[in-house]
Amino acid sequence: MSAATATSGLTRAFNEPGAIDRNVLGGKGYGLVEMTQEGLNVPGGYVISTAACHHYLKHGSMTTDLVEEIHSRLGELEGSTGKTFGAGPVPLLLSVRSGAPVSMPGMMDTVLNLGLSRDAAIALAMATGDTRFMADVLFRFHGMYAETVMGALETPDRDELTALLDGVKASTEPGPVYDRVWEHCQSLLRDELDDEVPSDPYAQLIGAVEAVFRSWNTRRAVKYREIHKIPDDLGTAVVVQSMVFGNLDEQSGSGVVFTRNPVTGEPGLFGEFLAASQGEDVVAGIRTPDPVVTLRDRLPEVYAELESTCAELERRRGDVLDIEFTVERGILYMLQVRSAKRTAQAAIRIAADLLAEDVVTDAEALSALTLEQIRQVQRPGFDPAAYTRARNDGRVLATGVGAAPGNVVGQLFFDSDAAQQAAKNGKTVILARPVTSPTDLHGMIAAAGILTATGGSTSHAAVVARALGTTCVVGCGAVDIDPDAGTMKVDGITLTTGDVVSLDGSTGEVILGEIELSEPAAEDDRLATLLLLARDRAGTQVFARATTTEQVQHIHARGAAGVVAGIDDVLATSGHLDEIITLLQEGEIRDATAVLEEAVATEFVKLFTDAPAGEFGVRAIDFHADESSELLRATELFVTHPELALPLGSEEMVAAQLRGIARAAAEAQSDLRVHFTVRKIASAQEIAALVTLRDSLPDAQAIEIGSYLTSPRGVASIEAMAELSDVVWIELRVLQAAVTGIPPRHLLTSEPLDSYLRRGLMEVDPRVEIDDQVGQLIDGVAAELRSARGCRIGVRLTGPVSAELLQSLQDRGFDRIGVDGDEVRPTLLALGQRNRS
Repeated sequence: MSAATATSGLTRAFNEPGAIDRNVLGGKGYGLVEMTQEGLNVPGGYVISTAACHHYLKHGSMTTDLVEEIHSRLGELEGSTGKTFGAGPVPLLLSVRSGAPVSMPGMMDTVLNLGLSRDAAIALAMATGDTRFMADVLFRFHGMYAETVMGALETPDRDELTALLDGVKASTEPGPVYDRVWEHCQSLLRDELDDEVPSDPYAQLIGAVEAVFRSWNTRRAVKYREIHKIPDDLGTAVVVQSMVFGNLDEQSGSGVVFTRNPVTGEPGLFGEFLAASQGEDVVAGIRTPDPVVTLRDRLPEVYAELESTCAELERRRGDVLDIEFTVERGILYMLQVRSAKRTAQAAIRIAADLLAEDVVTDAEALSALTLEQIRQVQRPGFDPAAYTRARNDGRVLATGVGAAPGNVVGQLFFDSDAAQQAAKNGKTVILARPVTSPTDLHGMIAAAGILTATGGSTSHAAVVARALGTTCVVGCGAVDIDPDAGTMKVDGITLTTGDVVSLDGSTGEVILGEIELSEPAAEDDRLATLLLLARDRAGTQVFARATTTEQVQHIHARGAAGVVAGIDDVLATSGHLDEIITLLQEGEIRDATAVLEEAVATEFVKLFTDAPAGEFGVRAIDFHADESSELLRATELFVTHPELALPLGSEEMVAAQLRGIARAAAEAQSDLRVHFTVRKIASAQEIAALVTLRDSLPDAQAIEIGSYLTSPRGVASIEAMAELSDVVWIELRVLQAAVTGIPPRHLLTSEPLDSYLRRGLMEVDPRVEIDDQVGQLIDGVAAELRSARGCRIGVRLTGPVSAELLQSLQDRGFDRIGVDGDEVRPTLLALGQRNRS
């Protein structure tokens, strides 16, 4: 080993001993070094670290020392493989691939078969005894290098190679064949770019390494990181590895295998193998591969070795793995191992199964799930009866491979730009392509469903769709998709842009027209088991917002400890609110109070009756609510009754709601502990007045009193208010809006905050984190209130919750969290993941 390679730390050979760091080596390099250390058959190579990438991106070039070190590592690789880079008798060819610390499948650049000078190409033909094979490798290398490193838009088609090799046999003299193929490819590149692929292998290597570094900041990579919240400052490592050839003969091939089915979670190897191919053929979707189990018949010893290796790797890592492999003349080589992307359904089954098999601990099982996966399994699906009718009516156009489950109905679009624009215009889009590539990412993000004619379950479309949680069907060979014509033809039927189809991402069925969507079917026992585990570990009560009896029932089934409901929300969904607002606008407040009391009693007795024994919080109407001001006709209403703009401006209205709640609680005859809160209270005097009002109503004595705090003044007065309150809720979204000066409704939307954050005009996203100013307001509050008089303190959240926000609240001592009904399970998961007891 040279002095440079021993001391710089910018590169590392796979076979070097010692600790390994994913942030330095990237995920791909980390996995290769780890597999090498475990004694697996990994083609030799070395990793250029993320630190080198940081330097390149900052300065725009590599240092002379790094270039020399890359060459020194190459010399070591020549020694360990017995092959020569750029020459014979046995040439060393390389793959140069990106490897970020966080997996970004398909987002960055790769170059295969690098190192083909004329001498090396001739030596390759002589060593393998196959000139046609040499020409195929040369053709692949030139096209990949021209596109990836040099930015060529047009690369030669395979048909051109077929024509160039007309009459060429395995035993044909290789030199003239090399010259013919090389010159053909170079001439096309000269026509497009007035440039050529370097013939010097060392120049090829440095160019490829720089291309990988540059690919960190490509548009598609930046967009992927934005979607998946991956930090921009990680950088990518570069993996330089000795090539093995799956396209050498029929005893060779390439494949991708998952240790369990990434679509369903079913145990057993799942993946694809393509004989006489290189790895890019499998994942690019250009050819449709065979299921990996066919390898059992083709090469039984290889399959047995693959099966045992995968089982051992899964056991050691405690996770389902995505493994790339190549078979060269009957010898198995492991090329990559990483945590597998999986569907939400698969993630749940896998976590539960690994826990049951004692492969993972409770904490590890929960940490294997994400909040978004829990949300995905709660999405609506096809109505079973409507689905059956569609099948019976012959509306199934074709069946492909279900790559990412879900049921979606949308309009067909065949171009990613058009799909993105249609989605912006509010349309539900299904993006249909012959095959997707990284340039389609923006269209795939915009689409609700993705359909491709070719490719398998490890193709670009399938992997990215699973990562996005987007319904996807691939390998639908019966359909002919023509993006230029804007048509999809199948079995004599021609569909055009805008036509409606339905996709089933589990069965792979493509169905003509719309199928009615219904709520998700039966609950998953595995999910229930995991969420019960999360709730037991959470140490926090989760309350859920509801407005209907159906939602109350769902909340209980999903594990909530109690219910919170806004009177305005309940009356709006039941149809009573408009009448009350009209009465207020047209007359005196007392004209509306009797109707209000009756409506509250009528609707809440239903909710109280269906609610399980526990706690039920009721919030009074907030006539000044930002998110419902239009519904409440606040602007006009305040002209007639300005007192309604204040929390207790009209005691008549508050009393009517209290009486209605008391009547409902008495009629329901349940064991519920009901509390009544008023929003925007900001002083102890207001709480005292509310308690006095409650005490003046004989039937309301059992109703507990509290408040929703929405302002810095209210939170600052919280200790004094706690002396008089049974319950206090801090409404975090509105408090954040008050502190940051943003309308509360904008904290529930992507824009304009996303743009503001991208421009660096805010340091913290208030939708997912607590900024310093809000943190200073609420720090210590929970403990102070409990010590003051046992007042129950909670934080009310609106919209999708984030793990960071929930865990931050938990760290601050809050043990009561109120969320929207659909967020109960994601909240329980996040809190259960945090608790390490």
